[in-house]
Amino acid sequence: MSTAIVTGAPVVGSSVVDDLRTLGFDVRPVADAADAARELAAVPAQQRVALVDGRFTGHLHALRLALTDPRFPAAAAPGALTAQPAARPALIRALAARAAVPAGPARAAAPPHGTAPGGAIEPQTAANLPDLLAADLAADEVPVHHPELGVLVATVPADDAARARARAAIADVDEEQVRLRSAVKARDGFFTTFCISPYSRYIARWCARRGLTPNQVTTASLLTALVAAGCAATGSRPGFIAAGLLLIASFVLDCTDGQLARYSLQYSTLGAWLDATFDRAKEYAYYAGLAVGAARMGDGDDVWALALGAMVLQTCRHVVDFSFNEANHDATGNNSPTAALSDRLNSVGWTVWARRMVVLPIGERWAMIAVLTALTTPRITFYALLVGCALAACYTTAGRVLRSLNRRAVRTDRAATALAQLADSGPLAEAVARGPWRSAAGLRFGAPLLAAVGTALLVGSLWAGRPGAWWPVLGAAGYALCAGLAVARPLKGPLDWLVPPLFRAAEYLTVLVLAARSEVNGALPAAFGLVSAVAYHHYDTVYRIRGGTGAPPAWLVRLTGGHEGRVLVVTVGAALLHGTGLTIALTALAVALALAVLIESIRFWVSAGAPAVHDESGEPA
Repeated sequence: MSTAIVTGAPVVGSSVVDDLRTLGFDVRPVADAADAARELAAVPAQQRVALVDGRFTGHLHALRLALTDPRFPAAAAPGALTAQPAARPALIRALAARAAVPAGPARAAAPPHGTAPGGAIEPQTAANLPDLLAADLAADEVPVHHPELGVLVATVPADDAARARARAAIADVDEEQVRLRSAVKARDGFFTTFCISPYSRYIARWCARRGLTPNQVTTASLLTALVAAGCAATGSRPGFIAAGLLLIASFVLDCTDGQLARYSLQYSTLGAWLDATFDRAKEYAYYAGLAVGAARMGDGDDVWALALGAMVLQTCRHVVDFSFNEANHDATGNNSPTAALSDRLNSVGWTVWARRMVVLPIGERWAMIAVLTALTTPRITFYALLVGCALAACYTTAGRVLRSLNRRAVRTDRAATALAQLADSGPLAEAVARGPWRSAAGLRFGAPLLAAVGTALLVGSLWAGRPGAWWPVLGAAGYALCAGLAVARPLKGPLDWLVPPLFRAAEYLTVLVLAARSEVNGALPAAFGLVSAVAYHHYDTVYRIRGGTGAPPAWLVRLTGGHEGRVLVVTVGAALLHGTGLTIALTALAVALALAVLIESIRFWVSAGAPAVHDESGEPA
């Protein structure tokens, strides 16, 4: 249980003590800073502690936002402050200093910032200890989160008149509606915003009132999608109709889990990992179900190639987004005319929704897949998906290339490190990068040019000669050389963010083309499994970087060979093995990689050092 130390006697009619108990706090009243310091010392070190002014007047949800969000080591609202174990030492120091100085003008009061009726500022008193301590923590370089309260009231009134105005403002706000609105992402696609969220938020509230957790809803979404994939695999019209309906139901639950987390502030590291990975697992499992269904209805095994192509295209689109965002995460000097045009378009209502739809985000994409599954065939579904994703990829990539070329930005070492980690270079590329020829990548566009040349050389070699020829092996060797040269210098160029997507395209297309050209029974499903395992590794890398913990350990990258090592292994295997031998080899490689990356990923995400990654901006693509 968390502990709340209430400073000063609550005013008559105040509900602050009851509100804190409703939020799960053990309430301990104190008279002054010295008493608060003694109570704080008695609270177990592993517990969250809060300090709340006894005169606090505001909404229960304002206290919830300020005091119970697990993502931040310290957080504050007017009259309320909380600290988790990581921030407890700084709070103890600040409180000890405050306890040693008499109250009054000897210590400067925190600036007034209480919210009151009509957005006016209410004066704060010098004895408002939580606000003083919040200012002390910030001065001690402890990041203190201040939640956006909007119309919610949180203030420490200076007199009875101010308190009466605050209580009137509290009564004028429908707190539950505010809480429901805030449960929905601020930025989402058209389909999600207008077709799902208007009712999924009420499902989230229903789940919260019955004690369900976001992780349970996330798991239910995954299971629903897997059942949908199983229905699609039947290859029958009733099965396709059921699959489409279940896929939409899975997406509703997918929206609900995040809304439940925001509604009840049930954020967790495990939930972040599940939410980040299950979307991909659901979508790709559904692709596999469609491919199996197509084969069962006699539409040909080549639908597996379409399924794998859709997965490759979608994954590469995401890598473009991830790389571009990381390259520009903290870049300075953004004066791109393209960015200015984008900002102007975002000021016009209809263009905002048009631009969000044209990139085919997850809501629109899943709705399209569900409808086409129910009404057409898997082949037509994949054709539509490939065309839609290709157009979206061209739109987003072209805009980002123009924006990068037209801006004068200085990219930091952090951005260069993130791009190098996203590149997933193995021992071969690292050995080349250390060679004396590394100056070849020193040109302005040297890195993306070398990556593009290596990718073109590799893809071209895949089509040279008959299946089983050694040309792809030579192409893979040239690709490894170009890949090493591309990362020989820090990736700080204007288009260096294209390097990881080019590497992903090269690796995934190698597996796809070799399996498709082999015409071996079972090779394409095995290739689908191999690309799925590798893609999981790359998504895992992305979310570790987003959480600030860096890429997976170097030993895992070396064990899995890096992108260039895997390309070489697959091309050599395709040249040496024929018939069922290729299928067995691809399956064995897929299983080995999946076990390696999954075991390490699970170990990391359930460890104490895992970050709580919660992307509030929506799917990047």
